[in-house]
Amino acid sequence: MTEIEQDQYWMAKALDYADRAEQQNEIPVGAVIVKDNQMIAAGWNQSICNHDPSAHAEMLAVREAGKVLENYRLVDCTLYVTLEPCPMCAGLLVHSRLKRLVFGASDAKTGAAGSIMNIVNEPKLNHQLEVTQGVLAEECAQKLSDFFKRRRKEIKAAKKAKQATQG
Repeated sequence: MTEIEQDQYWMAKALDYADRAEQQNEIPVGAVIVKDNQMIAAGWNQSICNHDPSAHAEMLAVREAGKVLENYRLVDCTLYVTLEPCPMCAGLLVHSRLKRLVFGASDAKTGAAGSIMNIVNEPKLNHQLEVTQGVLAEECAQKLSDFFKRRRKEIKAAKKAKQATQG
């Protein structure tokens, strides 16, 4: 299997975890961590249900991987995530010494792996990651777009129903 095929395979797994987030009415972002072509950890957004702003897919996957490897350094590991990491998660990836980051959709509002800033490749930091972006980007972006469209529709319907009962 080529590196491109491997990246697509693992990103498809991350998309499966994004579905888990959406089933919990969380923003559908999923992540998997792979070492030696084996998945060692996974995560999906759980900030809302856990009342925890740090419960991003990447954060939860990195925490799990550390426990599996019994090490706070994730040397020679690759993180696959459906959305470009935010600054918090990008900093975590640097500190955890991940070798490689592969992400699907870019994030023009909070992306910290090249979109609005590039924490994962900041030369002043003591570690930089290899980055591959845009793997299954359309599928990843569409999942997010569909989720927010549905959410806006639900909010609009709730407001309308509230107005009807008050009127």
